[in-house]
Amino acid sequence: MSLETERILTVGEALKRPLFRGARIAAGVDGLHRPIRWVHILEISNIEKMIHGEEMILTTGVGLGADAASSVSFMEKLIRHNAACLCIELGPYFGSVSGELLELADRSGFPLIVFPHTVRFVDITQDLHSLIISRHHRMLQELESISREFHRLTLTSQGALNVLKPLHKSTNHKLLYQPPPGKPAFYPILPAGEQEAPLDAIGAWAGDLEELKPNDAPFLRSFQDQTVVIKPVGALHQTWAYLIMICGHPPREYDYLLLDSASLSIAQELLRTRYMEERKLFTENLWVDELLSGRVDDEKQLQALVGPDYKRLNELSYRVCLIEIENMYDVKLHIQDNEWDSVRYHLSLLVRSIFEKQSFRPLITLKNNRLAVIALDMKSKLHTKARLQQAFEELREMQADDSLKNLKSLIGVGRPSVHLRHAYSDHQEAVQALSLHACFKKQVLFYEELGVFELLLGLNDGNTLRPSSAITSVPCWITTKRRAAESLQTLKVYLDHDGSKQIAAQKLYIVRQSLYYRLEKIMELLGEDFMEPEKRIAIQVALRAYQPLHPDKFGK
Repeated sequence: MSLETERILTVGEALKRPLFRGARIAAGVDGLHRPIRWVHILEISNIEKMIHGEEMILTTGVGLGADAASSVSFMEKLIRHNAACLCIELGPYFGSVSGELLELADRSGFPLIVFPHTVRFVDITQDLHSLIISRHHRMLQELESISREFHRLTLTSQGALNVLKPLHKSTNHKLLYQPPPGKPAFYPILPAGEQEAPLDAIGAWAGDLEELKPNDAPFLRSFQDQTVVIKPVGALHQTWAYLIMICGHPPREYDYLLLDSASLSIAQELLRTRYMEERKLFTENLWVDELLSGRVDDEKQLQALVGPDYKRLNELSYRVCLIEIENMYDVKLHIQDNEWDSVRYHLSLLVRSIFEKQSFRPLITLKNNRLAVIALDMKSKLHTKARLQQAFEELREMQADDSLKNLKSLIGVGRPSVHLRHAYSDHQEAVQALSLHACFKKQVLFYEELGVFELLLGLNDGNTLRPSSAITSVPCWITTKRRAAESLQTLKVYLDHDGSKQIAAQKLYIVRQSLYYRLEKIMELLGEDFMEPEKRIAIQVALRAYQPLHPDKFGK
């Protein structure tokens, strides 16, 4: 008896049980290999919601009706719902098996078993259910044992490839391990001439595979009368490789469970490797902080720090992105001091994976609660900003994971630039974008979105606006009056919506009469001509200059 037969109860094996001694197979001999997942007694013809598939069906025929058409219709439904077989007790309700029923069973390879005498269905269900449960329990024990072996093998050198041997031994299917940037490995090893066809087929499915995530169900396709099962391998919502099973027959549940266990063990090894690489990169990239801080401005020094890739990287377009974790040191997160290094590496690894997925080469440094990324664009012909926004969206979604789930981030992005020696000024732009989050109420802010704030910051040589700026005089005047915050917020909303009283009232959540009253008070302070173009522009600029200094005075 094969290992596969020991795990799965088939129709042919069930017929050898003592309780089937008097039974005979009337038709459908070709289906004796069909698996039995459960045993079900059915005495009604409406079975659509009664079975899940692979059940042995027992019946006396009491609900089928006397005519042959009813019994044929009943069997057609069972075949359509993938039942394992049909066992009929001949007697007062079902006297004989019609020729049409026998023909249908033979044509469909669907075993039709006949009991010529009365049997106790409860004894059959108890016997077969005990056998099925016992085998399922043994299967789980095997899975646990093999999973431990997978885990042990991944702790050795070339752990991912070592997993293929026990996986093949347990499933008897051909295997292929394919890391995206690497050489595929077959097990058992195929001659070079036989590798081309499956690799070409898998390459043709590349578009579909890109959508797969590590937690997704395996991807199934047919290839040369075989079933190809592709399982993505990875972590942090990123796919790093594919584990592929090429099956000569439809894969069983046991195969899927083993494939899932093997892919998880390989993913853990890949994650460990990436953590070690991230630690190494952190050490190597200390110069990135020097560059962004303006302490590296000599071309030869920069070339020595970057290494042999300098010429190529220096010609790429890039953006400096600052990811600030607002609550990194919040005691409410319950993160111990000795856990912070792990959190930092996890965050850095997550950011690196996301940026690489969007075709950026990230140079990363982390200082205090701010992660700085020089995102070198490897595909500059594609829309850079859209891909960055997609990366930030993925980061936001993935921060719901593990130790990062409660961290809150703000992101500032500088303008596109070329030549790494300009990274300091690009970093300053990202800093300025971060400093204005209170004004824009946006999680991600690009420098080119600052509008008039860019001009105002330029007037102060790029520094945060100072209270002494002459242009802030209008809002300062208003703030000396009673209910200053209310007046500032009303004036800003009214001007921002082109003097539309209807829209302004809606945005402020007040009735029109209240808005009219507020505007009268503002008019007393600023004059009746405050909506004239030149004065209006001056006031709006003054409000923009004042807002970063006193965001609390503009409401929520």
